[in-house]
Amino acid sequence: MSQAAAPILITGGAQRIGLAMVHHFIARQQPVILTYRTRHQVIDELETQGVTCIHADFDEPDTITKLTTDIRSRTNTLRAIIHNASSWDCEANNPDYATLFDNMMRIHAKVPYLINQALGELLADDDAIGDVIHITDYVVEKGSPKHIAYAASKAALDNLTRSFAAKFASKVKVNSIAPSLIIFNQDDSEQYKAKTLKKSIMGIEPGSKEVINSVEMILNSNYMTGRTIQIDGGRHLR
Repeated sequence: MSQAAAPILITGGAQRIGLAMVHHFIARQQPVILTYRTRHQVIDELETQGVTCIHADFDEPDTITKLTTDIRSRTNTLRAIIHNASSWDCEANNPDYATLFDNMMRIHAKVPYLINQALGELLADDDAIGDVIHITDYVVEKGSPKHIAYAASKAALDNLTRSFAAKFASKVKVNSIAPSLIIFNQDDSEQYKAKTLKKSIMGIEPGSKEVINSVEMILNSNYMTGRTIQIDGGRHLR
């Protein structure tokens, strides 16, 4: 299988930014494999468009082994792995801090770590450079008193970027994208939206295209690795 035909694996690809990335690649006739936890109606639509959709509940034991075995049975090469699966959980909603911490570390650090270890060799095509992209978060830079475990787990993923960049060089590049606000949820209040928009100097809801642009920049580069693209609207300047 040629690199041009090799699929891109996107975890958490059934909603929000992950789904926007899937639609972007479909429009470019780029094969996609996505993982999902909940089978939303859109999964049926994506499958009719030729997207390979694999159920993967990363809270369940042996999920990574089953997932990576399934992927290897479908393809012998990957164009890229985009680690997008995430959980925006916090201490206020989870007084069982030990469980919360373990859950955050599993989904944001352990899962990408194990997938990279299991599938990294599929990215090393003889004729082209493969990519791993970690979707981290602005809080890696600043921390968060309301999302302590979440911030710590995204910081772990940020560090994995540099370790895997060194491990996989020079046939595979590994980079991160660190967004802050990209798109609001449908049930976000106007008060919440106004408060959140004031946190950046740009003061806008930029939309998923900002992440997609960064993904394309990474995929089109043959040289950048072990780095992070910040998409935060200048929050660090507040």
